[in-house]
Amino acid sequence: MATQHARSAARLMMAPAVILLLGWMLVPLTMTLYFSFKRYLPLRGGDLGWVGFENYARFVTSSSFWPAVQATLIIVGGVLLVTVVFGVLIALLLDQPIWGQGVVRILVIAPFFVMPTVSALVWKNMFMDPVNGLFAHLWKFFGAEPVSWLSEAPLFSIVLIVGWQWLPFATLILLTAIQSLDSEQLEAAEMDGAPALSRFFYIILPHLSRAITVVVLIQTIFLLSIFAEIFVTTQGSFGTRTLTYLIYQRVLESQNVGLGSAGGIYAVILANIVALFLMRIVGKNLDA
Repeated sequence: MATQHARSAARLMMAPAVILLLGWMLVPLTMTLYFSFKRYLPLRGGDLGWVGFENYARFVTSSSFWPAVQATLIIVGGVLLVTVVFGVLIALLLDQPIWGQGVVRILVIAPFFVMPTVSALVWKNMFMDPVNGLFAHLWKFFGAEPVSWLSEAPLFSIVLIVGWQWLPFATLILLTAIQSLDSEQLEAAEMDGAPALSRFFYIILPHLSRAITVVVLIQTIFLLSIFAEIFVTTQGSFGTRTLTYLIYQRVLESQNVGLGSAGGIYAVILANIVALFLMRIVGKNLDA
């Protein structure tokens, strides 16, 4: 009886927060769904009435839609590959006893706290500028022609910038998982003559499966809405226009709230499809 009373009291105390959270999510989603069925041009006539599924048809049949979806998935996949692979390697290095280990860890994690806009500006002007950038000077030093990264390798450049931002997050999660590994297993394998690569693939990597799953799921949620880095660097040019940036163009540049709202619903659908796919593929590790 006491347990049932305690559960009821807990639900009652949690109710305001749950209601506020649901309202915070459902109200914008409901308004987006509402405007997606209307022709609403704030600066060109305002509300022009219901149009049904016309906005959805126009958005999905646009020549920019599928390239935007493709660019989004390429950027997300590229950043996940960079952060997981290099995150594991850096976490293994940081787990080794080195001089100034605490300072090194802070320096590795520091990029995660840099704002995306600032990070993109730094990479664009200090590193990737074809005239005064660091990469241009390195290319000239070795006798090569400088590369205009944002126009000649745009998707790779965006993946590099965003990957640099998210690499500390992946490293921190993976380093925590490595430190929770029982050292006796590694010592026993080493005493049995197992080489370093075998210890990594058969002991360390399986132990990191849950941490890698968490990194992939959390990063995917945020990477699907990437915007600031593209806005600062390429502004959607050279095939870097993601679905989020396409929605921005439809709403702010074209002043078509209805068409942009339909794009927002498509973005929600895409995010759910990707999330379900990831949960089916890698989510089993959470139950192992």
